[in-house]
Amino acid sequence: MATPIIAPFPATRLRRLRRTPALRDMVTEVNFTAGNLIWPIFVTEVAGAEGEIPSMPGVERLTLDGAKRAAERAASLGIPAICIFPHSDPDLKNDTCERAWDPMNIGNQAIRAIKEVAPELAVMTDIALDPYNINGHDGFVVDGVILNDETVEALVKMALAQAEAGADILGPSDMMDGRIGAIREALEAAGHKDVAILSYAAKFASAFYGPFRDAVGASGRLIGDKKTYQVNPANREEALRCVARDLAEGADMVMVKPGMPYLDICREVKDQFGVPTFAYQVSGEYAMIEGAIRNGWLSRDAMAESLLAFRRAGCDGVLSYFAPQMAELLA
Repeated sequence: MATPIIAPFPATRLRRLRRTPALRDMVTEVNFTAGNLIWPIFVTEVAGAEGEIPSMPGVERLTLDGAKRAAERAASLGIPAICIFPHSDPDLKNDTCERAWDPMNIGNQAIRAIKEVAPELAVMTDIALDPYNINGHDGFVVDGVILNDETVEALVKMALAQAEAGADILGPSDMMDGRIGAIREALEAAGHKDVAILSYAAKFASAFYGPFRDAVGASGRLIGDKKTYQVNPANREEALRCVARDLAEGADMVMVKPGMPYLDICREVKDQFGVPTFAYQVSGEYAMIEGAIRNGWLSRDAMAESLLAFRRAGCDGVLSYFAPQMAELLA
C-alpha cells in the first residue's frame, strides 16, 4: 500500500473534513446498516425457564411464542437473519445426544414456528452437540477424549434435521475436523442444495463464552475444557488454516468467534480470502458492554461503536445480542 503524500502544515488540516456533520458523513469510510446484523436468540422448552438471563442483562430465554414475536420484530426492523440456540430440558440430556437430530427438538420447532410468521426472515441454526450433551461438550466423549469422526456423523444427522425443518443457514460451531465437507455432501445428496453453511471456522477456546453457557443451561456441566478442538487464542496462522479448510470443504460464509478480541483475525480473513466474513460478538462481550452501560460507566454509544469496529475490520456482518437495539438506533 502506497504511503500517502501529506503536504506540510498548514496546507494539510485534516480537521477540515471533520468540521460539520455533513462533511463527516461525506467522508465516512464504513457504514453500518440493519442488514449487517444477525440476532441470536435463546428458545427454551423448560417450563418456567423463560425470562431474563442473569448473566446477560436484557437478554431473555424465549418460549416458542416469544420466538415468533422476536422474528416479527426482527423483520420489522430490517434485520435479515435470526439465529436459534436451544435451551433444552436438562433431564433429557445424555451422552448419546439423540435429541440433537430429533425433528421435534426445541430448535427444530423454533425454525418452523418462525417461518410461520416471518417466512422472509433467514433462519440460522447452531450445529453442535453441547445443548443435548450431559457433559457439556460439542462432541461425543469417551474416556475424556472428544471423538472427532463419530461426532461428525452425528452432526450430519443434526444438519439434515434442521434443513428439513426449514433452516436457511446452518452454523456448525463444533470445530470437529471434516464436518463442513460431510455436511455439504449430505445436504446435496438429500436435495438441500440451497441451504447455506456459515461455518464457525475460526472459533477460539475463549474465556468469553461463560454467560452463553448459562443461557443454554450448560454451566456446571462441562467436564474439562474445549481446548482440544477449539483454536488456541495465541494462534493466528492456525485460525487461517481452519478458514481455508472450511472454504475448501464447501462453506459459503465463515465466522470468527469471539469478536472484538479477534478483530485482527477478522481483517486477515477478509483480506486473504475475500469471502463473506462474519464475527460473533459473544455473550461475554455483550455482558461487559451492557453491564457498563447500565452502571453508567459507558454511554449507549459504546454499543454502536463496538459494532462499527467489526465492519471496519472487514466483517460483512455480525451476530450480536445488541441487534434489535442497534437496528432501532439506525431506524
